Amino acid sequence: MTLRYTVDAVVLDIEGTTSATGFVVDVLYPYARSRFAALLSERSGDPEVARAVAQVREAIGEPEADAVRVEKALNAWLDEDRKATPLKILQGVIWSEGFARGDLVSHFYDDVVPELRAWHSSGVRLYVYSSGSVAAQRAWFTNSPEGDLTSLLSGLYDTENAGPKQEAESYRRISGSTGVEPARLLFLSDRPGELDAARAAGWHAVGVRRPGEPYFEQGVGDHAAAGTFDEITVSRSTS
Repeated sequence: MTLRYTVDAVVLDIEGTTSATGFVVDVLYPYARSRFAALLSERSGDPEVARAVAQVREAIGEPEADAVRVEKALNAWLDEDRKATPLKILQGVIWSEGFARGDLVSHFYDDVVPELRAWHSSGVRLYVYSSGSVAAQRAWFTNSPEGDLTSLLSGLYDTENAGPKQEAESYRRISGSTGVEPARLLFLSDRPGELDAARAAGWHAVGVRRPGEPYFEQGVGDHAAAGTFDEITVSRSTS
């Protein structure tokens, strides 16, 4: 069954939705883990790194924590898959450099990029809202197997500039930032809690269910569901 929506914009989750969670867990996480120590020792004076380190110290309640203690906290959060903003910031710095060096190339499911191009061509704006940092998102879409996809995107949102993904206020904030009315926004994600929050903010929400993804068996609650992007037809609102 094809799902049809007339909207002005589509907002995309990444892990489990546009791209395989396994790639992030098996490739990107180990890549970042192996480089935390060097980043903390060699780049401590960089404003973005320093800000993230200060956030780690605040989160663990140790204002004087040294680089070794900060790295230990980051690795513990990584083991827990905690969506901690400073972890995502530092991962984003490392991943951005890895993509730029050619060490990394991102992953997209085969059905995703053709639909994104079609939706964009029809005048529908595309945004990303991921727990990964804006820097990581930009690197991800810049270094895809099909080349630079950032021209398709109108904006990027993460837990720092929008807020937690399972809180309705975050989606209201994105709506205000984009200037798109909630009823003309469609959110695609594999996580029921995120879909619930988007709907509570007045958005359309579709759960993407891909076999092998962590949330596949759990399902998407009472939300409309699609197995692939080509099961979703999006056209631009003209009213």
